[in-house]
Amino acid sequence: MHQGGGAPRRPCSTIARVTHEHPHVPVRAVLLICAATLCFASLDTAVKYLSARYPVPLLVWARWTIQALAIAAWLAPREGLSFVRTRHPLRHLVRGGVLIGSSLCFVYALRDMPLAGVTALNYSTPMMVVVLAVIMLGERLTPMRIAFVVAGVVGMLLIVKPGTDVFRGASLLALASAAFYALYQIMTRKMSEEGAGVLLFYPALVGCALMTAVLLLAPDLLVPMPWEHVAMLVVGGMVGTFGHLLFIFAFQRAPASALTPFTYVHLIWATLLGLVVFGTFPDAATIAGMAIIAGSGLVMTLHERRRSTLPADKAGPVTVD
Repeated sequence: MHQGGGAPRRPCSTIARVTHEHPHVPVRAVLLICAATLCFASLDTAVKYLSARYPVPLLVWARWTIQALAIAAWLAPREGLSFVRTRHPLRHLVRGGVLIGSSLCFVYALRDMPLAGVTALNYSTPMMVVVLAVIMLGERLTPMRIAFVVAGVVGMLLIVKPGTDVFRGASLLALASAAFYALYQIMTRKMSEEGAGVLLFYPALVGCALMTAVLLLAPDLLVPMPWEHVAMLVVGGMVGTFGHLLFIFAFQRAPASALTPFTYVHLIWATLLGLVVFGTFPDAATIAGMAIIAGSGLVMTLHERRRSTLPADKAGPVTVD
């Protein structure tokens, strides 16, 4: 359940403009991305395991409360109160609410679908971002972007298998999660003047507040946990937060366009963890869908990176997850 910092999902990522210079990509930055995606896949594994035993709203509350506390503990000593100062509190409230909607849909989907399938569907977010960027930001829909969207739809259909029971249930929730996260990233782009700490902290704070209200209104969702499961939830939340920090450190060392292809390592981690922990492995159609989504994303990233070497008046706007 990487949303929230999100990653860039793919996973905590915010949308970034591709730079016009492409120096050598440091190995350290690539390793940071790989480690971050492993953190996200590990958190998703823990949440999937716990979602079969506890109410989803309780898990989502714990996930964002832990992240809010962790970010505050990290930033407060370094930045004082500057990381909570913003001129757009209402925008942060809406953006946080969108992210929580994505998280709820994602965990409900995780509860009933294999880990690798939900992860792959969540990687349809960049495709949705392209469509939303045209509608909300007025970006240009080029032939390459149209092909990217079409390929993403084909990949999604192979995974969700229209006509099956999963298509009517969990996979629709996974797609809803991706759609919410795409909207979240568009809002992040429109708030790019805010600091990274503000953009990370407020969604977690909003998630904590909203889910606390839900639990207060529905106290039956508060069920006891043995200490082993509490520890799993706390450690999972800390690991997810650490993954977001690794993403930030990686993108400080290399351009977003150069690092984005490596985020698809997340699919490998999710497949391996799903096999080891839950004994599930994607069928041929799901593997084909994952390959199409990942492949089209890689091609799109390389294409946009090449376009960014053109003069600014010819390259056009760029959308990268």
